[in-house]
Amino acid sequence: MTRDKSELLKSLAIDRSAHKVEQSGRRWLPIAAVIVACVLASAAAFGVYEFRRQDSGKENAPQPAIQQKASQPPSPSPPPQRAATNSRTSGTLAASGYVVARRKATVAAEITGKVVEVFIDEGMTVTEGEIVARLDSVLAEKDTELARSRVETADAAIAAINADLQDATRIMSRLQTLSQKNFATEADLTKAQARVGVLSAQLRQVQSQLETAKIDARRSASVLDKHQIRAPFAGVVVDRSAQPGEMISPMSVGGYTRTGICTIVDMDSIEIEVDVNEAFIGRVTPGGAVNAVLDAYPDWTIPASVIAIVPTANREKATVKVRIRFDRKDPRILPDMAVKVNFLHEAKANGAAAATAAN
Repeated sequence: MTRDKSELLKSLAIDRSAHKVEQSGRRWLPIAAVIVACVLASAAAFGVYEFRRQDSGKENAPQPAIQQKASQPPSPSPPPQRAATNSRTSGTLAASGYVVARRKATVAAEITGKVVEVFIDEGMTVTEGEIVARLDSVLAEKDTELARSRVETADAAIAAINADLQDATRIMSRLQTLSQKNFATEADLTKAQARVGVLSAQLRQVQSQLETAKIDARRSASVLDKHQIRAPFAGVVVDRSAQPGEMISPMSVGGYTRTGICTIVDMDSIEIEVDVNEAFIGRVTPGGAVNAVLDAYPDWTIPASVIAIVPTANREKATVKVRIRFDRKDPRILPDMAVKVNFLHEAKANGAAAATAAN
């Protein structure tokens, strides 16, 4: 009975050696899995590398000379390498500005008056000295007539005094002759000489009055002429300000008084003004070639050239003003149009000039 119990207890006992082997087996399992994964990854990477190397070897493999010539034409020999140039000294310099007229005037009257007639309208061409408007000149005409009348009066007075002077001179001469023969008294001779002197003085006075009257007449005529407003130069009327019946004055004296009749532009004085950054003004030279493109006509390139660089800079904008002339005038070019210009490099400018000469 005791033996059976001992055997039963032995059968129930745990075999520690088998448990240790099982635990050790379980511990090495993850390590083995990691090793296998690393081996597989290395094999895959090596296969990809071999595949790419073989492809690159095929692409870089030399082709037969006959096939290469048949597939593509021989390429020209590459040009010799040049040193890179500074961007400040190569290419073109661009700038933007506006078309301006050097001769542009708002025509006004030198006197205050009411507009009677206006002979111009927008778009009309006028010549120098042409009458563009006329003011009410009734009072000026009366003043001119009065001045002319004073001239005629002074002239008539001179004629009358001249006649009296000639008569007094004859009487004085006769009395001098009679006095020498003792047929006339000294008092009569003195009286005749005094009359000649008075008439001579009156003649000089009236002559001075005549000159004054003539000056007044010329002044009145000049004032009358100012009632006709004339164009100061030949050009095109771009704006008409006044209408018949309005008051006009050389200075503003109220809300109902205008200061100008019209604005005239001399189209022959049109040019371009652009602002160039002062950092690049060294690339602009007087007489240099320029290509101008109006915003209104973007497909039209207008040849131009630099007139001058205005010798002052704008402190706020850090720019310098450049004046540019159009090489060819065109009626499509109008004042105040926006324009973009390219200052051509010297080599490009010479090439463009040669192309123009060839054409």
